[in-house]
Amino acid sequence: MPKIDYVVSEKVCTACGGCEAICPVGAPRADQLRSEIKHEEDCSNVNLFKEECSYCVDCYACERVCPILDGFPGDDEFDNVRFVKAGRSPIHGQDGGVTSQILKSLFEQGEIDCAFGLARNEKWETEVLLMTQASDVAKTSGTKYNYMPIISGMREIIRDVAQKYDKIAIVGCPCQSHAARLLKENLTDKIKLILGLVCMESFSYENLCQHIIPEMMELNIEDVVKMDFAKGKFVVSTKTGEVKRIPIKDIAALARDGCHHCLDYTSYYADISLGSVGAGDGWNSVVVRTEAGEEYLGKVSDLELTDDVNVDFLKKLADTKHKNNAWNYKEFMERVWAIGYPNRIEHLGYEVPWKREPINIQKYSLQAKSD
Repeated sequence: MPKIDYVVSEKVCTACGGCEAICPVGAPRADQLRSEIKHEEDCSNVNLFKEECSYCVDCYACERVCPILDGFPGDDEFDNVRFVKAGRSPIHGQDGGVTSQILKSLFEQGEIDCAFGLARNEKWETEVLLMTQASDVAKTSGTKYNYMPIISGMREIIRDVAQKYDKIAIVGCPCQSHAARLLKENLTDKIKLILGLVCMESFSYENLCQHIIPEMMELNIEDVVKMDFAKGKFVVSTKTGEVKRIPIKDIAALARDGCHHCLDYTSYYADISLGSVGAGDGWNSVVVRTEAGEEYLGKVSDLELTDDVNVDFLKKLADTKHKNNAWNYKEFMERVWAIGYPNRIEHLGYEVPWKREPINIQKYSLQAKSD
């Protein structure tokens, strides 16, 4: 049994969709809340001549791309940062439009040939969009706080994408950026740029667009043009210019289960992390973390960058998320990774994938290696 079964059953799954994207048989399916994995017994009463029922074949590929099984960055989310800037562009976006400008400019220069992001309709229903040209970027502009597993949306096209495109960019929240990093390491190096979003929490469509906004805030979802988190409030703006606010503490419990266990605020595993926190009105905070991130950012045109960014405030909110969501994920990893080892190591020829701080699993008679 793959270890993501424990991630799901213990309600710590982020629903990033990495397992669905990489599975060769299509056993996992991710929705807005979690992944579900079919096993052979789930298909025992299905007539396979009439109905498709793909079940897990214990290849364990999903274990290689699960952010929860790979672990969190630790207390310091800024130990891999190269530099931080405030940025803005001519594009109308959530704040400074930097994410959209990066994608648009790189498309125009041929530096990327496809990108994954989220588009929405007037009801704020979201879908994963494959962008292949600069004109597609505007369709994904603005932040959507109702979650969609972007990485799982890659499944149906990931093989075609890997064959047709060579320079892939992905935009996602922290768990999705982490899964994208693991996909790059374990599936395809054609993922060239990961743009991660600063994220405290997200919601299911039902909770956000059918409960919080229409019932708690008394707004018609089709009138909404922007959602934002600012100064301890969830802020919603409408077509008529009306702005309503509600304390974040009043809706925090309605966030997805996976968000309550997330210990990554600034998309640690992205090449470039982007948000509004720490920057002035109409600007984005731009956190460059990798050589690739620095290289691609340097190629972006029509982007104004300054040093006027409050990094300490970013760190403060990251610490707040860690405290609010504190749980013993190392104990979870020790316990779950110990199941089935060392026999599986000998059979499959790989070791427990610790990539950072080594975790003590000697009590399970298992030797772990830190890269």
